[in-house]
Amino acid sequence: MNANIGDRLHVHGNVVGQADRQGEIIEVRGPEGGPPYLVRFDDGHETLVYPGPDAVIESSEEVAG
Repeated sequence: MNANIGDRLHVHGNVVGQADRQGEIIEVRGPEGGPPYLVRFDDGHETLVYPGPDAVIESSEEVAG
């Protein structure tokens, strides 16, 4: 999984009733675009994320398109 600054991280809820979370990747700390990522979620919360299999990265070109 590789990302760039400005891409969106979409984490699907993995428990019944748990909402999906979405946020903007504001920093890539891994080599060659790999995790971990510093993400600012839509609620304003910022955290370091190691995405799991329930996460999808949407490139900034896809989001703008």
